[in-house]
Amino acid sequence: MKKITMVMFLLLGAVFLNAQKIEIKDDNVLLDGKKILKSEKINVFQYSFYTLDDNEILMFRMFDNETPQYQADDYYVINFLEQRVKVQCTDFSRVVSGLGMNSKKNMEKLMAWLLKEKVITPEGTVNADKVAVFYDKYDEKILERTVR
Repeated sequence: MKKITMVMFLLLGAVFLNAQKIEIKDDNVLLDGKKILKSEKINVFQYSFYTLDDNEILMFRMFDNETPQYQADDYYVINFLEQRVKVQCTDFSRVVSGLGMNSKKNMEKLMAWLLKEKVITPEGTVNADKVAVFYDKYDEKILERTVR
């Protein structure tokens, strides 16, 4: 029994040691302390991300679907600007951290997700092939289903 417990702790330790730390500090996206992107908070619902040489590559925006009191129809869009791809999604568990009131923490969670999916590289570039895969996996085509 002790051997099984030790193996479990070693496996968990290895997982945590390999985890990359994402932080947004002073409008910079840091990966393990190294600056990979710049960020700009437009408002509580919108962020833009730039390469280190100021090319805008990504925009995140949340929408309340014009029903602020009814949250079940809320969604967000991740706009990959150079690829002209918009991913529309309702799964806020991937981008909302804790109670969701800290937009900086939410964007750190978004960046961690994009890095995990290899859409954003550790060098701060967008992998266009992975954007297509990301779109296929997560886009819910919200606006196509919305009657206006």
